[in-house]
Amino acid sequence: MTTIFAPTALLPDGWADNVLVVVDKDGWIIGVDTFKNPKDTSDTEFLTGPLIPGIPNTHSHAFQRALAGLGERASGKKDTFWSWRDMMYRFLSFIEPEDMEPLAAQVFVEMLKAGYTSVGEFHYIHHEQDGHPYGDHALMSRQVIRAALETGIAITHMPALYAYGGFNEAPPEGGQKRFLNSVPSLMRIIEELHGEYSSTPQVTIGMAHHSLRAVSPDMLREGTEAVRKLIPNAPIHILVASQQQEVTDCIAWSGQRPVAWLLDNANVDDKWCFVHATHMDDAEISALAHSGVTVALCPSSEANLGDGVFPLVKYFTAGGKFAIGTGSNIRLNATEELRWLEYVQRLVHRERTLLRQSDIPSVGGTLIDRVLSGGASALGRKTGRIEIGHRADFIVLDPDMPVMTDKFRDHILDAAIFACNRNPVRDVMAGGRWVVRNRRHKREDQTLDKFRDVMQKLK
Repeated sequence: MTTIFAPTALLPDGWADNVLVVVDKDGWIIGVDTFKNPKDTSDTEFLTGPLIPGIPNTHSHAFQRALAGLGERASGKKDTFWSWRDMMYRFLSFIEPEDMEPLAAQVFVEMLKAGYTSVGEFHYIHHEQDGHPYGDHALMSRQVIRAALETGIAITHMPALYAYGGFNEAPPEGGQKRFLNSVPSLMRIIEELHGEYSSTPQVTIGMAHHSLRAVSPDMLREGTEAVRKLIPNAPIHILVASQQQEVTDCIAWSGQRPVAWLLDNANVDDKWCFVHATHMDDAEISALAHSGVTVALCPSSEANLGDGVFPLVKYFTAGGKFAIGTGSNIRLNATEELRWLEYVQRLVHRERTLLRQSDIPSVGGTLIDRVLSGGASALGRKTGRIEIGHRADFIVLDPDMPVMTDKFRDHILDAAIFACNRNPVRDVMAGGRWVVRNRRHKREDQTLDKFRDVMQKLK
């Protein structure tokens, strides 16, 4: 059992001072109390900084962190997401199973240091370079999950269904052959992982449909029904409408825009997460906001790939659920992602303090409130709240940063998101265990050495 005492903490009903939190050996919060005059006992750790829930990272492709900095050279022609994708396909063709764990472990260490305590891994590299399954069909997934357990981050692992190269069941391209599965072959992977990790609190197994262009309507329905039968509350994620070309192609295929098609045909519910959903019309915005679906927004990744700007003000005003993710992992900084959410909307609308709600006038407070609840829903995890029955996923912010001087309540969050010149996260607890202390991860040196060895091999 672990007992910590915070001078101030963000609880579900707002900020409280002198907060005692008790965590059991399995990483669950079993006690939350406030005291005017706390007793100094030998088994209580006294924190010096503000305590807030850890941030869920709802969308990640872990291996893509290895590409950071390699896609910024002009090709001499129009560079878009699609040209970046070709470069990504070439890179992943060299990755072996023994490479996947060090690549994932490095990005997970960086995520934890950035304040992310859980991650939704949208995983589509399943097979050998020639497309043949490994003897262990779930080998690549196991490597990623092992990296999460090694570093301490909680993971919602979602093997992705992928069968086609485009709408109308277009044949896949050569670079996609490592991704391809039928519904039965993907379910074999999911069944094995669920059987192995169902009693591991730090691991949740879900499913992803890669995109409407990569699965047929029948596969989408069959895959959803199969995973629901096995894991009734499994999170289901799908990439949707990130590129205008995808919208155009979807209309040509179905007569509908992709978000509208999914809402009309996929029987979605609050266990679903639409990733990106960048390009929507007003009818889609309203319908999606009332559907119970969470949208995963990845501002730095979407900007890097030139996707476009999500209509967040309209969606937010309509009551839509959203969370943040890191996507291609070009940058790993939770406060930066939150800042981008608001700042991009300010540039578009030429106004300030756009993402706020009547009971939380602070933009920082509103953003944290929404991404904690949306992220927990999207990942299917009891996280995002300092409350009995939830996972002990916490961040301790650094009170010694100059900009934090004399900041109280939601001003702490506003300063952390909008005013810090560096990452304000000092300590991180994930699943009841301290994994980052004084800005250092407990395994960062060993993890970095292994990562460098893999990068040397792949260059």
